[in-house]
Amino acid sequence: MFRRFSVNFAVFSILLDGALILGALIAATQLRVALNVLPFVKEIPAVQLPGVLYALFPMLWVGILLAFSVYDGRKNLRVVDELSSLTLASLLAVMSLAGILYFSYREVSRFLFLSATGSAYLLLVGWRLAARLAFRRNGLHRTIRRVLILGDNTVGRQLEEQIRAHPFLGLEIVGFLDDDWQTQADHHDVLGSLDAVRTWVQEKSVDDVVVALPLAAHQRLTEVVSELHDLPVRVWVIPDYFSLTLYRARVEDFAGIPMLDLRAPALNEFQRLVKRLFDLTLSVLILPFVLPLMGIIALAIKLDSPGPVLYRARRVGENGKLFYMLKFRTMVQDADKRLHEVMQTDEQGNLVYKRPDDPRVTRVGRFLRRTSLDELPQLFNVLRGEMSLVGPRPELPELVERYALWQRKRFAVPQGITGWWQINGRADKPMHLHTEDDLYYVQNYSLWLDLLILWRTFWAVLRRKGAF
Repeated sequence: MFRRFSVNFAVFSILLDGALILGALIAATQLRVALNVLPFVKEIPAVQLPGVLYALFPMLWVGILLAFSVYDGRKNLRVVDELSSLTLASLLAVMSLAGILYFSYREVSRFLFLSATGSAYLLLVGWRLAARLAFRRNGLHRTIRRVLILGDNTVGRQLEEQIRAHPFLGLEIVGFLDDDWQTQADHHDVLGSLDAVRTWVQEKSVDDVVVALPLAAHQRLTEVVSELHDLPVRVWVIPDYFSLTLYRARVEDFAGIPMLDLRAPALNEFQRLVKRLFDLTLSVLILPFVLPLMGIIALAIKLDSPGPVLYRARRVGENGKLFYMLKFRTMVQDADKRLHEVMQTDEQGNLVYKRPDDPRVTRVGRFLRRTSLDELPQLFNVLRGEMSLVGPRPELPELVERYALWQRKRFAVPQGITGWWQINGRADKPMHLHTEDDLYYVQNYSLWLDLLILWRTFWAVLRRKGAF
């Protein structure tokens, strides 16, 4: 069976990528002379590339794609993840090829190089998008692995949702097993107790058994594994320890011993590097344009009310690290001491500490808040590495103390000036709801999501919706 996540498909992808890159280079070479008629193209009489380049282009490019795990389908379930990896890897490949040509074959036409690499990239993207459509529409994702889940609980049901949300994985859930007789009676897809696991594996031709049992059922896990040891079935375990993690758990070597890291960061080293470079580049480009505006705002604050121009707010950053976030002062000097005047709880007992009629806000401050201009000094926090342009909002330490464990997962990434919450309601949403938006960002992070949030933040600020 030719499956998207099979080794055969990975080999096919490597060969097809190499062929498309080579084909793009050959086509660009053949068409180069014909394109002399274009006004922005330097006229050349003939084109003949060194033979070594026809091997170098596909080999180097595909090698970099391999290094970026582009061919690992399970790391690129979402199209945005696959295209992100492909784009970053292709950018590095193009830069590497350009450097090689600069130091070796400088006579190669620059337009030929750009047209070859540009068309190759479009071909690599195009066939992947077409393949995804084919897998979804033409039945190429036929179910080939049947899954039995042990444990009808939150973890087991979350796994069910993930499998049903990604039908192209080729997985089908045949049912659940659980020892709780009430659960068996209430849910039609609970086939019976764990004692019947061997029977159901054989009767349903199960390929994968996923154990989603709580820690208290450790003995049952041992019994289940012993029951299945002679059957051709794979057994997977979702550790109950995951409920203790801030974001995700990951197996790492510690002093040469594999251990489960319950505080593994949400971003890998490469993602962190790309995010940091993105923050620095954009901040440096923005600052020359906003510094004059910041000077005008500082003068307006001074003329409006006594006190400093900047407000240094103690906040909780990534992994719970405390730092001082910079803002233009929008309240009277003793605003922190009067926080109790605005703190209240909603009908569910959740804490709400923002309201549009806050008596502590100054006249200039109200304008700055409505336009979000009070956030501009946080660009200096970004330059210092304390914040990111995009991420969950830094929170007050006294409010974080009231957080439930699940809410603390929002600190698994750098905190940001803007984020998914700001473009989906901003201050209209109370703390306990915007935390869910922050967790969505943590779980779905990509550079493209950052760009989308920045773009939508611009329009959210113009509408002034939810800002006060």
